[in-house]
Amino acid sequence: MSEHTTPTDIDTRLETLRAAHRALDERIKQLVAEGATDMLELQRLKKQKLALKDRIAFLERQRLPDIIA
Repeated sequence: MSEHTTPTDIDTRLETLRAAHRALDERIKQLVAEGATDMLELQRLKKQKLALKDRIAFLERQRLPDIIA
């Protein structure tokens, strides 16, 4: 994270990523419900969703202050 990134910047980015994650989740559910036969597309969408989840987790960790025990 750059030193010029504010908590508000992180929160905005997190909300954008969470919205994209929800959209992918809905698309995956829709394809499964329709009995999608394009397994390659499903796999690609699931990988994108996982990458978003990882990025969200990374940004959430960046928001937490370093605590020295």
